[in-house]
Amino acid sequence: MDNSCLFCRIVAGEIPATVVHRTETTLAFRDINPKAPTHVLVIPVEHYADVAVLAEANPSVAADVLASAAAVAEMEGLAADGFRVIFNTGEDGGQEVFHVHAHVVGGAPLGPMLAGR
Repeated sequence: MDNSCLFCRIVAGEIPATVVHRTETTLAFRDINPKAPTHVLVIPVEHYADVAVLAEANPSVAADVLASAAAVAEMEGLAADGFRVIFNTGEDGGQEVFHVHAHVVGGAPLGPMLAGR
């Protein structure tokens, strides 16, 4: 665990979160600043800085994160109408917490993938 990492502290139970799904290798919880009617973060329990690092270091856990994202979408009723799974990577990619996390967003039409500049 990285004591300075917000998500590691959530995994450790030091910071509360509204957990919606948990597996041996992943944790899914509601985003505190949702960008859509449904906005859930899916993280690996073990710390990896970003999705590229995770994919290189532990492809099976990367697959677990995607499987958990799909399970969350199904549980949240998003599968029929559609949803997005987003990984922001690095500062230019919009990553704010440097513990890899997938955003599962949906519950309404999401519009274009990228906002105009």
